[in-house]
Amino acid sequence: MYDPSHLRTFLAVAQTLSFTQAARRLGLRQSTVSQHVRRLEDATGRQLFSRDTHSVQLTEDGEAMLGFARRILEVHEQATAFFTGTRLRGRLRFGASEDFVLTRLPEILERFRHDHPEVDLELTVELSGTLHEQLAAGKLDLVLAKRRTEDPRGELVWHDRLVWIGAERLRLDPDRPVPLIVYPPPGITRERALDALQRQGREWRIACTSGSLNALIAAARAGLGVMAHSRGFVPPGLVRMSDRFGLPELGQVDFVLIHGHRRPSAAQGPADALATAILAAGDRLHRR
Repeated sequence: MYDPSHLRTFLAVAQTLSFTQAARRLGLRQSTVSQHVRRLEDATGRQLFSRDTHSVQLTEDGEAMLGFARRILEVHEQATAFFTGTRLRGRLRFGASEDFVLTRLPEILERFRHDHPEVDLELTVELSGTLHEQLAAGKLDLVLAKRRTEDPRGELVWHDRLVWIGAERLRLDPDRPVPLIVYPPPGITRERALDALQRQGREWRIACTSGSLNALIAAARAGLGVMAHSRGFVPPGLVRMSDRFGLPELGQVDFVLIHGHRRPSAAQGPADALATAILAAGDRLHRR
């Protein structure tokens, strides 16, 4: 009833909220993406997206289809692997940015390990900037991280906005420097926060710095200052503060998957399989 290619296209649009971005990810024409979505909507008899010239949003039926689409594709891939007799083997060095510490990425990795028990998966959790450096040095085979604005590389997992977050009770004195809670260099979020404040001509000071997301969250909950963070990952106990205290806009951010150019041939199959799993379940990473 539901064509797997149409379901993959649906997931790509649902995760990027863009027919254009979905087409780029899948290597299809935008007209083909629209056609796949239309055929899936015809098959379900429901409208899955509400869209106009400026935005794309999932409808209530579209939200329901997310779970069905993932499960159908998982079973389809398991059946294909079973009957073709292919079993992935090898070592896979996977890097994920600190942003994913509190998300459902462990569930995706657990499922991958279950489906591919003969793959030796090595996980590195680091700052996005550090992961990009390790990938370029050939120390990682696949990376899930933020990318810099000027960097075109990577398969888009989803598009988000950076916002200022802090404790609900926090108050900022407009006559004093903004207290910042930041990652150390080469953190991409750190760069964006400092650049935005500098463009605004706003003074700032570092109130807390750590490479651990849990440490930054603890400092923010304690009211030490504000931090720049993905809108889709706002931790419990903290609130958005972008509309308060005249803080500058931080702009958009892309989370992408990037394959290493120097990866061993034995890592290619496992890397492709994990990338496929993350792309299929990408929306779950920022849905609690």
